[in-house]
Amino acid sequence: MRPRAVARGVWRRRIRHAGAEVLPPLALLLAVIALWELAIRLLKVSAFVVPAPSGIAVALVEKWPMLLDASRITAVEIFTGFVLSAVVGVAVALTIVRFERFGRALYPLVVLFQTVPKVALAPIFILWFGYDLAPKVVLIVVIAFFPVAIDMMHGLQSVEPGFIALMRSVGARRSEILLRVQIPYSLPHLMAGLKVAVTLSVIGAIVGEFAGASAGLGYVIQLASNQLDTGLVFAALLAVSILGLAFYYAIELAERLLVPWSSKYDPLHRS
Repeated sequence: MRPRAVARGVWRRRIRHAGAEVLPPLALLLAVIALWELAIRLLKVSAFVVPAPSGIAVALVEKWPMLLDASRITAVEIFTGFVLSAVVGVAVALTIVRFERFGRALYPLVVLFQTVPKVALAPIFILWFGYDLAPKVVLIVVIAFFPVAIDMMHGLQSVEPGFIALMRSVGARRSEILLRVQIPYSLPHLMAGLKVAVTLSVIGAIVGEFAGASAGLGYVIQLASNQLDTGLVFAALLAVSILGLAFYYAIELAERLLVPWSSKYDPLHRS
């Protein structure tokens, strides 16, 4: 078979696979939108209570420049906070696993800190760091580092004992075992934690903007709520959802490229 024909076959399979992943949720979404529009019109629900999808579309078009600028600000907050939360989560996991005695003391404190309601911390961070980027980023890190730390820690601790025994039999040091066996083995777990963390980062950014901001999608939602502009509220919520999906699927793409064997951890994966 010619290479060009093989390449065409590969691309056809990829397109079919992409269609199988995209079309079902898209069809469901369109059905929900159609039923929503129909229900609003038949029940004559006021736009101040719940806007119709057509009303949301109008608000989206009319306020597009403002929403685009707010999305850019919120995206910067999400990205910065997510990256730092990943760094902190990995560092905490490595510390707990590498230094066992200290880790046994640190782990309960990490869990205890996770139980603190983060919404209550948002005004404190505003007081400490002001109204700029810093308090939102700190809040995101506080909210999102935990799943990264826990999943990474479980990945490091779930290495097959035989692999570690084999490395020790050839004289490998603990640091070499960590770098060459435990960290590569834990990458699928890390990617799972990152996917949870990136969604929490979106929530953290919006909560931080609710607590105190003069820009961003959270600020737009609050402003529109105060003005009873429900259509703009839902348009901003749609922008938040699109941002969240974009970040989530960026992590999923990175997972497929960097850790292709991790698909076995995905309960929705089909061979």
